[in-house]
Amino acid sequence: MSQLQERIAQFRKMASDDPENELGHFRLGQLFMEGQQFNDAIASFCRTLELSPQFSKVYQLLASCLIKVDRKKEAIEILQNGWKTADERGDKMPRDEMGKMLKELGEPIPEAARPVEGEGPGTGFRCERPTCAAGNRARQLAGPPLTDEVGKRIYESICADCWNEWFKNYSIKVINELRIDLSTEFGQEEYDKHMRGFFGWEEEAITHS
Repeated sequence: MSQLQERIAQFRKMASDDPENELGHFRLGQLFMEGQQFNDAIASFCRTLELSPQFSKVYQLLASCLIKVDRKKEAIEILQNGWKTADERGDKMPRDEMGKMLKELGEPIPEAARPVEGEGPGTGFRCERPTCAAGNRARQLAGPPLTDEVGKRIYESICADCWNEWFKNYSIKVINELRIDLSTEFGQEEYDKHMRGFFGWEEEAITHS
């Protein structure tokens, strides 16, 4: 069994054991996509959006898979909905990428949403996690939760609710269900990889000082 198939098996089990875990379904979809198993990826991404419809990046990946299997009409609808979701949330990178995809398909980009009146000024802190539901009510942590550069970045870009969800809930599932040994270099790399995915840093490397 290849390393990719092993990881697919791991996340298939995680999604099966905890069917309400949107990050498990999301990561499984990414792995299916990497293995060019596009129909399986579509099913995983659809389930992710059922659980977390504000997760704008998923619309982009789902549309890419639909295009790969010649389901252009569905892809266009997903891109339009995803663009609106990303625009409302201020998720610039997936919004711009979906706008580019719509142009390539010969479709217009939706009109940008106007600011919602009557919501109040909020806290002034914006959480960068793609699935954060706090919006303008997001609360910044009192201080960096870790003493390295990762902790600093979490403090600057991740709200208190999302950090607590990772630290008190999801990270424990990752360690237990994937049997990660944090005393090893491989175990720490796996833990960091899951944390990147949880916070929306999937494409980036984490550097510990």
